[in-house]
Amino acid sequence: MGESAVSRRQFLASAGALGVGFSLFPSRVLGANERVNLGLIGIGKKGGGHLRDFGSLKNAEIIAASDLDPVRLGRAGSKVKKHKDFRRLLEMKDVDAVIIVTPDHWHCLAAIMAFQAGKHAYVEKPVSHSIWEGRKMVEACRKYDRISQAGTQQRSCPAVQECAEDVQSGVYGKVLWVHCSQLSSRAPIGKVDGPQPPPPGLDYDMWAGPAPKAPIRRKRFHYDWHWQWNWGTGEMGNWGVHYIDDLRNILGWDDVPDNVMALGNRWWDDDGETPNMHLGLMEHKGVKIVVDIRNLEDPGRGGDAGAVYLGSRSGNYIMCEKAFIRISRGGGKAYDKDGKQIKQYKGDGGDGHAANFVDAVRNESSSKLNCEIETGHLSSSICHLINISYRLGKASSVEALRENVSKHESAVNALNSVLDQLNRNSVDLEKKPFIVGPKLSYDPKKEEFVGTQAQEANAFVRYPYRKGFVVPEKI
Repeated sequence: MGESAVSRRQFLASAGALGVGFSLFPSRVLGANERVNLGLIGIGKKGGGHLRDFGSLKNAEIIAASDLDPVRLGRAGSKVKKHKDFRRLLEMKDVDAVIIVTPDHWHCLAAIMAFQAGKHAYVEKPVSHSIWEGRKMVEACRKYDRISQAGTQQRSCPAVQECAEDVQSGVYGKVLWVHCSQLSSRAPIGKVDGPQPPPPGLDYDMWAGPAPKAPIRRKRFHYDWHWQWNWGTGEMGNWGVHYIDDLRNILGWDDVPDNVMALGNRWWDDDGETPNMHLGLMEHKGVKIVVDIRNLEDPGRGGDAGAVYLGSRSGNYIMCEKAFIRISRGGGKAYDKDGKQIKQYKGDGGDGHAANFVDAVRNESSSKLNCEIETGHLSSSICHLINISYRLGKASSVEALRENVSKHESAVNALNSVLDQLNRNSVDLEKKPFIVGPKLSYDPKKEEFVGTQAQEANAFVRYPYRKGFVVPEKI
């Protein structure tokens, strides 16, 4: 069968697997006053939020939606065209852009297929399931000349933008160290005694897509995939990516650190695999960074509240020569060395992020994006780096652990805070000790590990894909 005889449906069914090197469907040319027609891929909790947020924009309209779960698909309402298979949505000539809100393992391939189909894409965080595929998504975006926004919405928050200007212009002097954190609490996901069925009517083969079609071993099919490595990236990729992206934005990074070390564990007896207490230690251009992600409750604070560290539960604590800054979703403040407030940063948490994407599509200009897809790729890559070190880790005593972090002052303090929280949870570290990952060296330009344990670490830079759902080697 020649290329001219390939049906639209056959193309979209195979594009991701075959890495088709051309765009079969040219994008619709938007007039100056036309609305951007959107297709929503995934209608879970976050997808429902996008249904509301994008749907309320004056210059955009959601005309199509897709979800493999018929119950969730029904939430799209009666005014949109519904498809269980998102590839049917990509066939629609009048869809200008898609909003990708699938599980993590589908983000990259869905985006590449959207670009190949002539669509622009808003991709939820983390934008990838691995470092390698994130780069392939960026390459595809460039090749097909598409506009793509990463869903780390705080890039559009005025508070973070203003803070970034002040820090980079030297208002507070040199940055000495940063503590980046998200301290919350979640309930365990429970345990099952065997494989579970998918929701009624859901095509599990398609849901698994590029990831392993492994038995379902969790009580709640939706959302709790976040805590299993085959499909998710843990709390590091779920929440950590937001404040890591803020960190990169405020410090003006256009790259990622060249070293990483991680420690933690999952101190629940459930079917989750990712850590619920997770520290990542890095250094970048002389600035030491601690990424502190916890979702274990802290009984000492009452109820099911998470921990508090350095006076807050979330955001970035930035120590500078002349002042320190606390900033999180929605705003922050700067203080002098005596603790007196010297500036307030007022924000909105990034309420304008969806509008920023739509405006960029209407104006056909990626330069107008607050978080272009490569920016999202690099922030997501830091999450992957920390996760990789953890996954290569081994059990360690607290004494050995203290020795490992002894030269990293803020890490020592964070470790003590974690130990106190574990003690209040009656965790027996003899029975379930810390997992400590190796300090890994990373080449940001080649996007691969070098040096000690590079071979083991590079095995996690990309994952194998199932036949029919392959991220193309060559874009």
